[in-house]
This record gives sequence, C-alpha cells and structure tokens, in this order.
Amino acid sequence: MIENLSLLEKAALLTGKSVWETHDLPRHGLRSLWLADGPHGVRKQVGSADHLGLNGSEPATCFPTAAAVANSWDVELAETVGMALGAEAAAQGVDVLLGPGLNVKRSPLGGRGFEYFSEDPLLAGTMAAGYVRGIQSHGVAACPKHFAANSQELRRMVSDSVVDERTLREIYLTAFGIVVTEAHPRAIMSAYNLVNGVYANESRFLLTDVLRDEWGFGGAVVTDWGGSNDLVEGVRAGSNLEMPAAGLGSARQIVAAVQSGRLAEADVDARVQEMVRLVVESREPGTAPAVDAVEHHALAREVAARSAVLLKNSGALLPLAPGTRVAVIGDFARTPRYQGAGSSAVNPTRLDSVLDMVGESGLTMTTFVPGFRRNGTPDAALRAEAVEAARRADVVLLFLGLDEIAESEGLDRSTLSLDAAQVEVLEAVAAVNSRTVVVLAGGGVIETPWLGSAQALVHGYLSGQAGAGGLLDVLTGVVNPSGRLAETVPVVLADTPTAGKFPATGRTAEYREGLYVGYRYYTTAQVPVAFPFGFGLSYTTFAYSDLSATADEATVTVTNTGAVAGADVVQLYVHRVSPGVHRPVRTLAGFARVSLAPGKSATVAVPLGEAAFRHWDTASGAWQVEQGAWLVLAGAHVDDLPVSVSLDVVGTVPARVDDVPERYRTGDVHDVPDTDFVALLGRPLPVSSWSGPLGVNDALDRMADARSPLARVAYRVLAWRRDVAERKGKPDLNIMFLLNMPPRAIGKMTNGMVSAEMVDGVVSIVNGRFLAGAGATIRAFVRNRRANRATVRALRSDV
Repeated sequence: MIENLSLLEKAALLTGKSVWETHDLPRHGLRSLWLADGPHGVRKQVGSADHLGLNGSEPATCFPTAAAVANSWDVELAETVGMALGAEAAAQGVDVLLGPGLNVKRSPLGGRGFEYFSEDPLLAGTMAAGYVRGIQSHGVAACPKHFAANSQELRRMVSDSVVDERTLREIYLTAFGIVVTEAHPRAIMSAYNLVNGVYANESRFLLTDVLRDEWGFGGAVVTDWGGSNDLVEGVRAGSNLEMPAAGLGSARQIVAAVQSGRLAEADVDARVQEMVRLVVESREPGTAPAVDAVEHHALAREVAARSAVLLKNSGALLPLAPGTRVAVIGDFARTPRYQGAGSSAVNPTRLDSVLDMVGESGLTMTTFVPGFRRNGTPDAALRAEAVEAARRADVVLLFLGLDEIAESEGLDRSTLSLDAAQVEVLEAVAAVNSRTVVVLAGGGVIETPWLGSAQALVHGYLSGQAGAGGLLDVLTGVVNPSGRLAETVPVVLADTPTAGKFPATGRTAEYREGLYVGYRYYTTAQVPVAFPFGFGLSYTTFAYSDLSATADEATVTVTNTGAVAGADVVQLYVHRVSPGVHRPVRTLAGFARVSLAPGKSATVAVPLGEAAFRHWDTASGAWQVEQGAWLVLAGAHVDDLPVSVSLDVVGTVPARVDDVPERYRTGDVHDVPDTDFVALLGRPLPVSSWSGPLGVNDALDRMADARSPLARVAYRVLAWRRDVAERKGKPDLNIMFLLNMPPRAIGKMTNGMVSAEMVDGVVSIVNGRFLAGAGATIRAFVRNRRANRATVRALRSDV
C-alpha cells in the first residue's frame, strides 16, 4: 500500500487531523482512528474538544485510579479492569485508549501520581501489562504513557531529566520494558520532557534503540498532546504520530525535509508502515456490543474494595457489626473525591457517596455533619457540630482527604499533609469518642502525625465512582481488606530522598538520588517510615514458611492463621550478600496473591529469573548478573520478611566493585554534591539556570521577566487567574498548562492557525522587538494561510 501513497499523503498520516483523530486516506481504504484519554475510564469528547478534561465527554465508568488499583497487587484484577475499559472504548468507537500511565513515582509530590501505579518498576510494569492485555482483548489499542523519565508536572514540557544510564534503565525504563515485552501494546505515548538533553519524542536511543530494537515494539509512538518539538527529528528517531492536529505545516515540513535530504524517505516509510498497521489491526467500527453500565459499576465497587489499604486497626475496631450506630463526619462523605483532575477526568455513569450508600451497609447512621470546609478555612461551628455528633455515636466514621487543588495534572503537590482544619476536627472528635475510624481520600501518600487520634485508618486512594460502596464493604467486613501499599508513606516530607529539590524549577531535573527511589532509599539509608512499601492489614493474619529458591523460581507456603477467610500478597525480595556493584539493600523480585480459608495453607511459586538479580552494566552496555551470594526473602512487606534462604547465583559476569562515590553504596543521597553526581553521571552537568531572552522552548512563565511590558502584563494576568483558582479550591488546568508550556506549543495545538514562523514573531514581541515581531507575525500569517490552502489542494489532487 505504501508504494501507492504520495509523499504528502504519507506525511499527512504522521500528523493529527483534529484534537482526537488521525488523518484518513479514503482512496487507499485507510480510515481515521479515534484516540481518547482513558487510564481509569474512557473520556471521549464528541463536542468541544480539549486535552485537559475541561469540556464534557461521553458517560463512562470511572474506575479507581491506577494508584489505587496498584494497592491490590492483583494482576488479574488489573486485566479485568482493562477488559472493561476496552469494552467501553470499543462501544464508543474509540480505537486507541491513552493509558495506562506507568511512570515510576520518583517523589510522592508528583501531581500526577494518582495516575501512576508505584514507586517500584516491577509492580508498575506488571500491573500495567494486565491493563494492556485487557484493553486490547476488545480490539482497542492501548497506549501506555509517558515514555520516559516524566516525573514532575512543573514545566513538564520544557524540563530536561538528567539521569545516569543505569538509573534510567533499572528504575525508569524497566516498567515500560515489562509492559512492552509481556503485553505488546499497539501504541505508546512519548513524554513531554527531554531526557539527557534530547526530547523524549526525538530520542533515537529511547524510541529505536531501546523500544523497537531491544524490546521488539512494533506499534506506533504517539506524542503527548502538544509534545512534538521537531516532527522531522521525531520521525527520524522513531515517532509515528504528532498529536493533536498541528495543521498541514507539519506535513509540509516532512515533505521539505525529504526533498532537501535532511530526512530519509525510508524513515518516513517505516513510520507510515507502522501507522498503517495500527489502522488495519483496529476493530471494525460499529461491531462492539453495548456495555452493561450496571455490571461495570459493580466491578468498580469490587475493585475499590480490593484496593483499599487498612493501615491501622487497634483493638480490632473494624469490621463494624451490623447495627453499629455511626456518626458520619467529613465533607468527603457527601461529596466524594474519587478521581484526579486533568486529561484523565471521566464523566461517570453514576456517582455514589457514603451518604447514598450507608443505609444499605447495615450500619445505623446517627447523623451526618460536614465537619470542616473543604478548602481548609477553619470553621469553629462545623467543628463543634462534629464533636457533638461524635458524642452521640458508638463509632465515628471520619472522612478526610486531599481537596481538588492539592494534586492535579499540571500541578505538583507542595505538601504531604492534611489541611490543619481537618486534623483539628479529628483531634476534637477523638477527644470525645476514641472509637474513631479515619477514611482517607487522595491520590497518593499522606503524612500521619495525627495517627494516635485514630483507632483505625483506611486509605481508599481515589476509589472511582463506586468507591463509597467499596469502602463501606471494607468497614463492615463484607470484604476483608487485602490492599498493600504500592508506595512508601514517609514520616515527613523531609525524609524523602528528593526533599527540597522536587519539583526542579530550572531547565533541568537532576536525578541525583540515582537508584534510591522509594523503599530502595529508605531501606538502604535506614530511614524510618510511617508505613513501609507493601504494608497493609487484614481482618485475619498470615504466616510464611518453607521458602526455597533457585535462580529461576522461589516457592513459599502461606498459612491463614486467623479466624476468617482472607487474601494475602506474599512479597519476595532479593538482597546481595557478597560484594559487587552498588545497589539497594533489597529489591522486589516477585509477588503472589493468594486467598485462603481460616487455617488453610497454600504453597505458591513465584518466578524470579535473570531480571531479579540483574543490573545494567555501563562498562559492557548490557544487562549482567554478577556471580555471588544472595538472600531471597519473603514476607508481608519490605520491612517484614521473616523467612529467607541463601542462594548462590552463577551469573553472567564475575562480581566487581564499581567506582562510584561512597554515598551511592550507603544510600546517603539526600544531598548529593555536584562532584558526586558528576561521577555517577559520567559527564559534566548541563546548565540548569534560565537566562537570556525567552526562547521558543522556554516555559511561558518566563514572561514574568520579559523585556516587553505587554508580555509582563500577560504573565501577571495568567498568574492572577491561577491564584484565584487556587483560592477557590479548583485548579484552572488551562492556565497552569499555559504557564508551563513553551511558545512552540502554540503552533502545535492550533490546528494550523499558527505556524512556527508566527511563533518566532510572537517571541520577538515578548523579547521587546515589537515592530519587528509584529511585522514578522503578520507576514508569516499570510504565508501560512496561502500554504495551507495550497496543501489542501495538493492533497485533494492526490485523492
């Protein structure tokens, strides 16, 4: 087929036709594909379209977000969720579902952490693979994102992630490698940011050397919306589709690059072939059955219950018996916080609140009071109402959490703490009724210095449209909690390895902590935590025995030692005993979920394999396994591993002690000096500060210091609107996107109305050359309109 396409037609296939559609070529039998957001629910917009979740979309089931589902450690459940997502996408005519997101959580402050699975690449990649298999079982292409090293929201479109190759490989690429090799997604989304000085979408290392050549990816690479910088460089590197519609100027750039010899037509043909395959392998439109919304709502409830994590249960306060008189306190019980803000925002088919569902739970609600203002404004009257309600109840169910402004796409968190007003309510309520159960809502970890005031604590994360029912099922024992934390809860933010440096505010984000992300840091540096990675309680107890291991597999027996049935997640970690290259003291090597009746045991086998012991060897440029002595450990979480077994690993290379600063052996990476990071990096540090006039690839918030007074006024207006939105407690995603985006994105997101030349003119105006910039912009506008009309005629003549 490709041989029948003109160069212009081939170029058009590599660019978007609209916000959500690809170009079609009817005379060649190629239809448009429809792409839609969808990490935890389909967001298909058929009216006014945007990529930030600002306008409405077709109703769809809103499942718990990835951060919640990851706590289940249940790959089969993830695949079931993926199947439901795929079924709904197919029924809505969506061909490519943009998800799941699986970036490793470098810091709990990451504003988009609710969309991501874990701080551990094995857990993140394995869960994501389940989603992909499920989505694609309905003929819909999954599109895992954001590839790669996309760790912060601040200036996400211009930030350069500076990271040594071993850390990049072992922490930030491994999850993507798992999802590609195990689940074979038909698409993948490149990240906005640069990685070691090269835009992710233009990195031949990422898109060809690693993704296609090493992992065997045969699908299409799609840019994040507005994330394309130089389309020609993207195509050369291995990128297939620039989204959204940047106009026909992008197609002309490809044609011109081929004609000038800058770009080989063979590269264009390769990318087009991959796009054609994506189209041909898509499900025939109109062939998907209708979705049973009631059934999917029930599934969402089950997922929420199986993902909730019981963090404290003193005196076995939970589960609550039928008829228990409960005071329901907290605004989140009335207005649930069930999903995050941004491009993943779903228009749910229905939405349950605790107030809606508590009557069906068997509990007797004595009263409901909101207790606090959601925006954190102190309110003594609401607190007094809460105290009075607590006095009259057997048990207090207190629903606390993060409000909508605390975390969002485009906005990193500034703190891990709850609003002081909520903590004051908790302490006041607990003072009159110690039988207080706190139920948290939020997309990530929350500091718990107030834990002593709660007799029981359940973290529901962002639990989806049916989360209220799922959480009540856990509170009443209909479901025995089996969630295990997929990320560490530190004692305080200052304990995290990137504290004070995340998010980076300069041109670069320096990954100075190296391999020591999440529990890899806390366990190696021996930093106490509030709740360790993998932690979670049950209404029963489990014991572990008979651990044995080979280099390929470990087996361990799990016994339910309690009085009720329950499910456990047995976790296996490896620890190298003999000297070798620097590495964390233990890393997750595998896990298994097992359901057991009281008193029953089961022996589970967990694959290990080379991946459990390997490291990226920078000397040979390959994965290697060192010869040496190891321990395989099994237990309930990373800090509770009661059984272990020694193992001699033959390996692929003799063990060697690598030449790195001592802090990378001890995990003392909280404040890494330049000299030590340069030694790890193996090259000088790039310039991180902003200077000089505004460039097309600088963030627009640099207009604050622009030479043009008009630009400075424009910045102040944007900043004022951002601040107003924050005071209202609802993030203005459009404003945050504008402040963080570079001027070149204007040309990439206006469907051809603004060309790259026009952007250059606007930047000249911002830099104080008003007349020259205005003239250049006007002339470029005229040329762009003429060129667009000519390109449309040329495409029609091809047809």
